Amino acid sequence: MANHYDVAIIGSGPAGYVSAIRCAQLGLKTVCIEEVANQNEAALGGTCLNVGCVPSKALLESSLIFSNTNHNLKDHGIEVSEVSLDVNAMHLRKDKIVSSLTKGVSGLFKLNKVDTVQGKAYISDPHTIKVSTEGTDQNIRAENIILATGSRPIELSDYPFDEEFLFSSNGALKFSEVPNRIAVIGAGAIGLELGSVWARLGSEITIYEALTDFLPNADDSISKEALRIFQQQGLNIELGTEIESLEVIGNQVEVKVSNDEINNLQVDKVIFAMGRNPTSKGLFDPALGIQIDDKEFVIVDEHCQTQVPNIYAIGDLVRGPMLAHKASEEGIMVAERIAGRNYSLNYKNIPFVIYTHPEIAWAGYSEKSALEEGIQVEVGTFPFQANARALTSNESTGFVKVVVNQEDDSIIGVHVLGPSAADVVQQGLIAMESNVTAKELGSVMFSHPTVSEALHEAVLSAKGNAIHLNNRKKK
Repeated sequence: MANHYDVAIIGSGPAGYVSAIRCAQLGLKTVCIEEVANQNEAALGGTCLNVGCVPSKALLESSLIFSNTNHNLKDHGIEVSEVSLDVNAMHLRKDKIVSSLTKGVSGLFKLNKVDTVQGKAYISDPHTIKVSTEGTDQNIRAENIILATGSRPIELSDYPFDEEFLFSSNGALKFSEVPNRIAVIGAGAIGLELGSVWARLGSEITIYEALTDFLPNADDSISKEALRIFQQQGLNIELGTEIESLEVIGNQVEVKVSNDEINNLQVDKVIFAMGRNPTSKGLFDPALGIQIDDKEFVIVDEHCQTQVPNIYAIGDLVRGPMLAHKASEEGIMVAERIAGRNYSLNYKNIPFVIYTHPEIAWAGYSEKSALEEGIQVEVGTFPFQANARALTSNESTGFVKVVVNQEDDSIIGVHVLGPSAADVVQQGLIAMESNVTAKELGSVMFSHPTVSEALHEAVLSAKGNAIHLNNRKKK
């Protein structure tokens, strides 16, 4: 039958499209169903490629170049004048990158013989998906079904997005000009990145965060130093702040907030960056027995299997951090298991990255979380101001911190604030996943000069053996 597949995947984001490709590579007849259309075709790539990870990083890069050109070239002996900004050209570059990558997904589907169907999917029984497109319905039969519909920005019922004054994170990537003042609601990764983009381009940014702790999931020392740096950069970050009201008055928004007292702020735009909700509603017949928790996450086991044995859910739909790389790896795991292979993920070592400047990245235990679990640790740190490569690049802010289990010398956490933080953490994560001890990593030869040497020195520091640092005394 033409509409009968081994695997049908609903959603084409980093979870769905990666899973589809791997299923096809494993010899499974695969179809990927995507609701969103672009010029009457399925818009592949999901939130990450189209309105999330990729376009935001493109704007972060453009805005950083603009800011450095205006403020940091004198240190290199370079004088410039009359630097101007073309926001439209910046967006065109961003859109070109997005288009290239989404076309790349389409090309990979064709190369791997993954079929694509555009339309809204609804699972009516364990093997049947009804796909609706502009009043036309078709049924797709599949031996296995993978839910990968992702998530959507959290929207407050009292203040729905109008994308004119009150913006979702999607809309905040499309400003046609640089606003004078912006209020950002939420000081997590999305809020910090979007705030950084527009601050570098000239906006006055105030970020409101309900929590009293800044980046509570990061290591305390990283969070504390990052907050200091961002405030120096001009990001006004207000912690422990609740939004009392938002009112559009003329061409501005009056933001009323409370912490110790009630304060008002007039801004041009408000960006909501309070996180995302899984898009799990309306995907399947409730009689199937697939369970959803009170936060709308699909309940699955450690291998992303729902209560219906042939139906799986992956990515932002399920427990764990909403990260593209976590979603992709879950997609591969499910594909492998459908093909009869034994495959699991280590959820303890998921890398986290915030693409501010400097970058923030970490994986594994923080010093605090390890101690809370009763793990006795050794900690090593090394500042980038003592790293030759960081100094030559004028990127000497921040440090590397490693957490080592005293019992077996295993590296259980790597935390970086500074240049190429994501890449440095990835090197530490490879060591962690490969069971490389601190002593063994300390004996590895690192190229000089590289920022990776800071990881090497931090590992040596945990033992009191750092070369380019005054080692603290070990008891």
